[in-house]
Amino acid sequence: MPQLITFNNELIRINPANNRIEYSTNRGLSWISRYSGSSCGTFRDLVPYNGKIVAITDKGVYYSSNKGLSWISKNTSSQAKTFIAIQDAGRELLAQTNDGHLYYSTNEGLSWIRRR
Repeated sequence: MPQLITFNNELIRINPANNRIEYSTNRGLSWISRYSGSSCGTFRDLVPYNGKIVAITDKGVYYSSNKGLSWISKNTSSQAKTFIAIQDAGRELLAQTNDGHLYYSTNEGLSWIRRR
């Protein structure tokens, strides 16, 4: 799953070794820690969406409007906690669960509907 995105001329990644959000302004030659808190849980995936970064964690869906410096809870329902991957599909977000189900959101991740 993608854990590296391009956002506003930066590379932003999840460093799984320490669950940090890091950024690079020199195409990945060096990395600087931007977020190292634990209140969001373990980061699984990131996607740029509508000028924000949306993250999937083991605690749910979070978003950042400041390049990953801080995170705000969007949805912490039981299904959101099982998401492992997220994708920008234009007018909606798509998220896949660990058991293969696909969900979509048309309100930036606030609510999710299982796609049949």
